[in-house]
Amino acid sequence: MPAEPTPELLPQAESWLRRRSWSAADRPVDALLAAKERTGRTVSVVLPALDEEATVGDIVRTVRRELMERLPLVDELVVVDSGSTDATAAVAAEAGARVEHRDAILPRLPAAPGKGEVLWRSLLVTHGDIVCFVDADLREFDPAFVSGIIGPLLTDESIQLVKAMYDRPLETESGAIVPAGGGRVTELVARPLLNLHWPELAGFVQPLGGEYAARRSLLERLPFPTGYGVELGLLVDALELAGLDALAQVDVGVRHHRHQDGQALGRMAATIYRTALERLARAHRLKASADLVHPFLTQFARDPETRAFTAHTHPVTALERPPMHTVPEYATRH
Repeated sequence: MPAEPTPELLPQAESWLRRRSWSAADRPVDALLAAKERTGRTVSVVLPALDEEATVGDIVRTVRRELMERLPLVDELVVVDSGSTDATAAVAAEAGARVEHRDAILPRLPAAPGKGEVLWRSLLVTHGDIVCFVDADLREFDPAFVSGIIGPLLTDESIQLVKAMYDRPLETESGAIVPAGGGRVTELVARPLLNLHWPELAGFVQPLGGEYAARRSLLERLPFPTGYGVELGLLVDALELAGLDALAQVDVGVRHHRHQDGQALGRMAATIYRTALERLARAHRLKASADLVHPFLTQFARDPETRAFTAHTHPVTALERPPMHTVPEYATRH
């Protein structure tokens, strides 16, 4: 049992944690292959990527070698490049991925910046019945990040969405490692929001993790926040649409990745908070009129020459893309 229940959880959350939390080892690859053959389900792996030339190639090579050639679990491997200025696209293609460029997908609609925009558009250029998202900045990538989270979807028709859970050490610039120091936005923003407003979801170990898989039939019915609020938004909306028992999590070990600086984390936190506000307002649980939501975040940095603090203001986006099944081009392809 990878996650221990606690009496402070809601009874339904405690029950869910006991019944819907697994380890990748709970489903041997032989069982996954047999289930895939029996059901005929196809699997697409999508890596959203922006300037990730240092890591994207290793992830692609591992997925292709271990999960496409050695074990035929993955049918489609796509890297969606969201405007990289480095060699991300070339490295990914050379490693064996099909590379799609964000701006070339649905060109009639100008692309918005943000990870959620890339994930939303990826539905138009993939075909798998199960879509698995993996961040492109992971290091020491383990194929269990894919096989572990697609496992419940292949073997249990009642499961609709599966999140990866893992240890998330913080690796500092000096090389020091803080074992449980990662996931700062999760602990300071997302987890308090979920516990306060959606306590049914309090059992998720990594609610903001970028590694998760879902049935296309669910994803195409969900709105996608275009920015960093996409993970929280999809989780909350999947709860509303499919119910708690359709959600699950799988322990895949340890996640090593590039960490953001404090100000970048602040912008992520503001976007996630606003995504939560939009959902609370949509459910009539909180008023979020324009006069109560200021759509900007001001941060400060000291000028190295004048030594004065300079204000920098960033928009806190609330833009969301509609459920993909409402887009005419998607209906034509699927």
